[in-house]
Amino acid sequence: MPHKLILDDVAKSFTLHLRDGITLPVVAGVSFHVGGGECVVLGGASGAGKSSILKMVHGNYGVARGEILVMHDGSQVDLAVADPRTVLQVRRRTIGYVSQFLRAIPRVSALDVAAEPLIRAGVDADAARDRTASLFARLNLPERLWSLPPATFSGGEQQRVNIARGFLPDLPILLLDEPTASLDQRNREVVVAMIAEKKQAGTALLGIFHDADVRDAVADRVIDVSQFAESPLAA
Repeated sequence: MPHKLILDDVAKSFTLHLRDGITLPVVAGVSFHVGGGECVVLGGASGAGKSSILKMVHGNYGVARGEILVMHDGSQVDLAVADPRTVLQVRRRTIGYVSQFLRAIPRVSALDVAAEPLIRAGVDADAARDRTASLFARLNLPERLWSLPPATFSGGEQQRVNIARGFLPDLPILLLDEPTASLDQRNREVVVAMIAEKKQAGTALLGIFHDADVRDAVADRVIDVSQFAESPLAA
C-alpha cells in the first residue's frame, strides 16, 4: 500500500432515537490518502464533519459506509469493519492521537500519564520517564508539575501533557485534533517544530488546526471537508 492511511468513500450519520429514529447525515464520499512524511489538514467551517472524520479514523465513531485502510503489523486493516480488539491494537502500535482533552487517571502523575504509551510498548520505565521529562522541558511545562496529577492543571498545561503523550511513541500515523488550541505563541512554535520532525521521520499526520498560522506552517495539503457534507435531516 503506497500510502499509510487511505479513506475510500467513507460516510457517517447519526440516528436520533429520541426523535423517532431520524437520521442526521454528517459526511459522505470522503476519499483521500495520507502518505508518510506528509501532514494533511482537514479544513472547513465548524460542523462540517472534521472531528467526525478524525474520530472514525481513530475508531471512536462507527463508519456507515466505505473503507479506512492502514498498514498494521505488516497487514492491511480496514478500520471501518475491524473488531474492537483489532482497533485497540492499531491504536497501540500504529495510530497515535492528540485530542483536545486530556483523559487522566486520578492521582497518577503527569510524568506517568505521558510516559504510559511508551511503557506499554515495552520501553523501560525509567527510560520512558527520562524521554518524557525531556519533552516536558521542551514544551516549557514547569518541573514542579511533573510529579502532580494533571487534573488540576490549567488548560494549556494539560494540553502540553496531552501533546507529549501523543508525540512520544514513534508510530506510523499521528492524528492531531486542535493540538495547539490552548497554547501560547511560544509553545505553538514548539509544536510546529515537533510536527516538522515527525514529517522528517516519515510519520503520516492528519490534523485539524483552527489557528491559521499553525495550519499554514504545517500543512502539505488542506482538504475542505465541506465538499463531503451530506444533505440535511432525512428520514
